[in-house]
Amino acid sequence: MLTFFSDTDCDITPKECAEYGIKLISMPYTVDDKVIYPYIDWEEFDSHSFYDMLRKGTMPTTSAMSEDFYIKTFEPEFAAGNDILYVHFSSGTSNTFAIMDMAVKKLKEKYPERKFWSVDTLGISALSYNIVLEVADLLKAGKTAEDIVEWARTEVPRFPMYFFADDLKFFRRSGRVGGLAATMGGLIGIRPIIHLDDAGKMVSIGKETGRTKAIARLVQYVEDLGDDVKAHRVVIGHSDCPDIALEAERQLKARFGADLRVVTTVVNPTIGSHCGPNGLGICFHAIHR
Repeated sequence: MLTFFSDTDCDITPKECAEYGIKLISMPYTVDDKVIYPYIDWEEFDSHSFYDMLRKGTMPTTSAMSEDFYIKTFEPEFAAGNDILYVHFSSGTSNTFAIMDMAVKKLKEKYPERKFWSVDTLGISALSYNIVLEVADLLKAGKTAEDIVEWARTEVPRFPMYFFADDLKFFRRSGRVGGLAATMGGLIGIRPIIHLDDAGKMVSIGKETGRTKAIARLVQYVEDLGDDVKAHRVVIGHSDCPDIALEAERQLKARFGADLRVVTTVVNPTIGSHCGPNGLGICFHAIHR
């Protein structure tokens, strides 16, 4: 048997996991020294309350998981005779996967007959969500874990995500966005345009003034880079700005047709701790990132 894992940093919810047969790993965040595990410490993500908390000045932090955590998560599957496929958020944004690799190495020594495959989405939030659902579709169609890993080699680099956020202080504090300083300047309303590169790292590639121009630029990337866009999901991720997400969807459908398959997600709190409220990202199938 094969057990399919993903994690909450991919925006996948327990309801969707039940639908697709996915086991969900909860990636925590910390508020006022309290470690909070999504969908364990609460059942539903109250995104508006969470992002309002950030608007009022709270700055959550995140940290990597321990080796013991991964052993406790994966060993029951190996002990039951199951192999594992784990589709996860970008290793370029966290050192948690180096720790995970050490845990898996120990488990493989104990269970040498078991197999472990991982697919690094080289993304976060909407990008990772898009790939998780692509993999779920492939498994449902009868593809094997080996097929999935081979598919990922060529297809993961063809799912870009371009995004922006309102408040630069979250990006500045996280230190996870390369080239950000060059976009800041001293202007009010500056929104850095960021994407995840081929190494799964967040890189600032420009800036726009105002939401209208920022949305238009993201939609333009879909038009310029998109490849077979309508054969795949276009995923819009937002951090508590549904009105902006609706406007982005309207513009996308105006360009690609009303039948464009658009899925909207809310950025999970762990990733949201780094990007802050009022952010928007679009992930689509493209010729390259």
